[in-house]
Amino acid sequence: MKNIIQNINKAFDHRIRLGIMSVLMVNESADFNTLKELLGVTDGNLASHTKALEIENYILIEKQFIGKKPNTTYAATKDGKKAFRDHIDALEKLIRK
Repeated sequence: MKNIIQNINKAFDHRIRLGIMSVLMVNESADFNTLKELLGVTDGNLASHTKALEIENYILIEKQFIGKKPNTTYAATKDGKKAFRDHIDALEKLIRK
C-alpha cells in the first residue's frame, strides 16, 4: 500500500505557514501588517514563519521604506505555489481515503 501522507509538505505543517500561503495564493502580495491582522499572530511569530518559507524558496520577502516607515511585503514564488498546490492535493487525497 502506498504511503498516503508522503506528499504532505512539512513546510506547511504549521497553521501559520498554511495561513500565509493561503493568503498569498489568492493575492499577488500582502504586507506584514495585513498578514499579521488576518492571521492574528504576533510580530515574532509572523517573522519566524515567513523566514522559514523564504528559506524553502516558497515566498519572496521585499523590504522597503515608505516615507520613513519600513514596509515588508511577501509574495509566493512559482515553486511555492506549486508546492502548496501539491500539498493541498495530498491533503484532499488523504481525506478521500
